[in-house]
Amino acid sequence: MSSRDMVFPIEVIDNVVVGVEEPWNNHWLPFTNLDLIVPRFEIGSFLCFKKPSNGSFSTIVNTLKASLSRALTVYYPLAGDIIWNQAVEEKQIRCNYQGVNFVTAVADVQLKELNFYNPNNEGIEAKLMPKKPRGVFAVQVTELKCGGIVIGCLFDHRIADGYSADMFISSWANITRTGTDLPMFPSFERSYLNPRCPPIYSTSIDNMFAPFLPPSNTINDQNDDNGDHSLVNRTFYVEGEQIKTLQLLACENGCMRSKVEAFTSFLWKKIALSMEDSGKHNGVCNVVVAVNGRRRLSEGDGEEKEKLMASYFGNVISMPFGSKRAQELRGMSLANVATEVHEFLQTATNKEHFLDLIDWVEEKRPQPLTSKAFAGEEMAVMVSAGQRFHTMGGIDFGWGKVAFGSCYVPSESTDFLVMIMPGPVNDEDWIVYMHLPLKHINYIEIDASDVLKPLNVHYLKL
Repeated sequence: MSSRDMVFPIEVIDNVVVGVEEPWNNHWLPFTNLDLIVPRFEIGSFLCFKKPSNGSFSTIVNTLKASLSRALTVYYPLAGDIIWNQAVEEKQIRCNYQGVNFVTAVADVQLKELNFYNPNNEGIEAKLMPKKPRGVFAVQVTELKCGGIVIGCLFDHRIADGYSADMFISSWANITRTGTDLPMFPSFERSYLNPRCPPIYSTSIDNMFAPFLPPSNTINDQNDDNGDHSLVNRTFYVEGEQIKTLQLLACENGCMRSKVEAFTSFLWKKIALSMEDSGKHNGVCNVVVAVNGRRRLSEGDGEEKEKLMASYFGNVISMPFGSKRAQELRGMSLANVATEVHEFLQTATNKEHFLDLIDWVEEKRPQPLTSKAFAGEEMAVMVSAGQRFHTMGGIDFGWGKVAFGSCYVPSESTDFLVMIMPGPVNDEDWIVYMHLPLKHINYIEIDASDVLKPLNVHYLKL
């Protein structure tokens, strides 16, 4: 039986709540204006380790629980919940120290038998990732037949962006390995993201963001008999030489473009071509790129402010986007598409943009908001670049580096996401995780097979 159709049994041996080692006073933590542009959305991390050289599984689990309890002392919002605060008539994070659901399981499968390419088959999503029955964070730790260990974490995106989730997992790993060390103490100081008085902002923000509305069934056709519109997860790898080739093509106009700009342009064209292939020649295709604002918001304020923003836990992102009709993108060279990507990204890569965005949200608060690309019924894909995260090389709980790590999006999520992560085998390679409708995945797999290759155990050397 191949890894693509491997079905395996799993047994949950423990399901407990891990509390906070040193709880503080029960209190409310308000959302910042930048939290309010992130709709309710769950995202996770999936970390695989080869068999530890020492220590039984039960000892490792007990160590993980103890270190998680210590980590939650400093990352205390993760042990809380999001509920309505009647006093201010807004949803806020209730830091009530209720703890985190922690599942321990054993699975009758080897690490090399897991289907990393299709994580939402009957394996990884169904059996190795936690469910979140309450709160904002959950964990599952599973021992595999080969002695390997899988740690699955699930976060509520409203309290943490990818940078923050990576910061927490790195801290938890460091505490587990060393007993005390934290690579960085988190900050929850909301005043860093206070609006100006009076709020002022440019009209460009109105063109970029809008009130969030629950998605309709326009894109995910409910009369979809063959499943083409169902959302699926797929994981690919891109070799470093292919990334360099895309960057060279993107720079043909004589302007330097980053690797992320080049890949985003390539992906934008491929999705547009997949729309045309399904008959939507005149359909609009939006591509959104998540921009981390921490460094931007500390521009010109000195080294101390830069350190404070680097340690900030929460959402500090903007979501600029480009919008083109599918047939228009088909006729453009990669270099011309890259110019479009570069230009819309430039609107969100400076301090003034983030200050304007904070002020704009202040006038709309507390209603949830989002990128305008997601506010309509048009095709919209978020590209998030996490190749600087520690998920691959920097996470070490004390029994070796990660053999493979990836982000994770529940299949039922209606948001279209592409996540770029560092490669575990070659530093210049990328892992690309996609959460897209099946019809677009199928097209991309065929038309971009020279660039995007299905992730497998042979590449991972497991």
